Amino acid sequence: QVHLVESGGGLVQPGGSLRLSCVASGINFRLNTMGWYRQAPGKQRELVAVITSGGSTNYADSVKGRFTISRDNAKNTVLLQMNRLKPEDTAVYYCNSRLVGVAYWGQGAQVTVSS
Repeated sequence: QVHLVESGGGLVQPGGSLRLSCVASGINFRLNTMGWYRQAPGKQRELVAVITSGGSTNYADSVKGRFTISRDNAKNTVLLQMNRLKPEDTAVYYCNSRLVGVAYWGQGAQVTVSS
């Protein structure tokens, strides 16, 4: 059974930082492309950042230079370091794994950026 479990969300003031963590089980983690997506109220889910099995990364333009995705294959963990957060970053953040067209999702972690 596959599980992707996110943690690290919360409430932060504009300009602050948060780090999201996703621990995966039930998949061959090191072979999967891992990603973070987010969905704000009334909006579609959108890609935030992805990291391939080889370590290549890609970011949404809106988070480039502020967010960093990384992975630790020994711990089956993917991280999203979020700096200089803005109110428009407020959303539910979802962890995603993908391998040859098979994708799994975590339950989501709420991130709220507000003063």
